[in-house]
Amino acid sequence: MPKKKKESVNYLDQIPRISVPKWEVLEDGLVEVTVENKGFFNVIAQKCFHRPRTSYIKLDEYGSCVFQQIDGEKSIYEIGQILEQTHEGASNQLYERLSAYFETLRRLHYIQFH
Repeated sequence: MPKKKKESVNYLDQIPRISVPKWEVLEDGLVEVTVENKGFFNVIAQKCFHRPRTSYIKLDEYGSCVFQQIDGEKSIYEIGQILEQTHEGASNQLYERLSAYFETLRRLHYIQFH
């Protein structure tokens, strides 16, 4: 039997969608993501070490620009083009850094790809 070839998917062609229920753009233009700390170990940390039930993560200038562009229709490549046009200093190793950033967002369950 012939082996099936794996389809190679270009990471830059993937389309992200935000899966965080609550986030907002602050007055200074930066994005703040609100994450509720749930789960067994978080409950223990909240009771024993007085950790907050809700965390507020404030993204930097580049991260905020990228996060605001995620609409479920633009690919990572298109978002990179917008970032490059908006911020002059972002063009140095843009797509390597953007891929790592999106992988971090996916791992933290802030986004999903579809």
